Amino acid sequence: MAVQRMDNVGIVVDDLDVAIEFFSELGLTLEGRAPVAGAWADRVTGLRDMRVEIAMLRTPDGHGRLELSRFLAPPVVADHRAAPVNALGYLRVMFAVDDIDDTVARLARRGAQLVGEVVQYEDMYRLCYIRGPEGILIGLAQQLGAPATRTNPLQK
Repeated sequence: MAVQRMDNVGIVVDDLDVAIEFFSELGLTLEGRAPVAGAWADRVTGLRDMRVEIAMLRTPDGHGRLELSRFLAPPVVADHRAAPVNALGYLRVMFAVDDIDDTVARLARRGAQLVGEVVQYEDMYRLCYIRGPEGILIGLAQQLGAPATRTNPLQK
C-alpha cells in the first residue's frame, strides 16, 4: 500500500491566536479549533495527561493543511524557534505564493522578518525564507512565467 497523501504539517506554538492570524494573513483558512485531551490522546502522543488546543488551517487549493498546537500540559520541553536553516530535524514549511513581494510586505506587518533575501532560482522561481510568529521558519516560492512542468526546483 502506498501513501495516499500528506494530511498535515504540525507546528507547536505558544500563542495560538497570533499564529492563526499570521497564517490567515498568508492565505490559509481556519477549518476549526478545539481542545484535545484524554486517554486516546495520551496513547497516540506518548505524553501522560496531555492537554492541547489545536487549530487546523487549510491552504486555498484545499490539498494542504497546517495543524497549530498549543500545549497546556505537559510543559513544552524544547525550543527550536531560533534554529538556523541548517539545523537537524524540522526545517520549514514552504508555501507557493502569487506575489512574493506583496506576501513578504503583508506578513512583515504581522511581525515576519526576512531571513536572508528574496532570490531568483534560474528563470523558474523567486524564493525566500521568513521567520513568522515565535520564530517559525517559513519558505515562500513564487513561480515565474508560464507554469513549469517541474514542481521541484531540484528536479532535473
